[in-house]
Amino acid sequence: MVTKQELKGLPEDADLRRADSLAREIFSDVANKWALLIIEALGERTLRFSELRREVEGVSHKMLTQNLRMLERNGLVDRKVHPTVPPRVEYTLTEPGRGLRATVDTMCDWTHRYLGHIEGARHRFDA
Repeated sequence: MVTKQELKGLPEDADLRRADSLAREIFSDVANKWALLIIEALGERTLRFSELRREVEGVSHKMLTQNLRMLERNGLVDRKVHPTVPPRVEYTLTEPGRGLRATVDTMCDWTHRYLGHIEGARHRFDA
């Protein structure tokens, strides 16, 4: 976690502890299950909307659209529309998106590593 000492000299918008900070807004945007799964699915590839929807099981058309727009707005995903009939739209991670993907990959590794532990803890808690 970032300490107060490390935050000195940073703009208030960088402080995750502040309810009105831009950093918290960005964190809130990308720290949802669909955004994380979309970032992981894109990886180093370019995918069309339908391909991405197949990759991210369970995501609705509406949620995929909303999250792709949010990721594009935050500069994490690039959307390219090809002038064809019907239009072909492709999505690719930008450089900041690829940087975030490294963090997402670490979270996925953590999940795989501790899945059994967490499952056991849930069983004990629920008993």
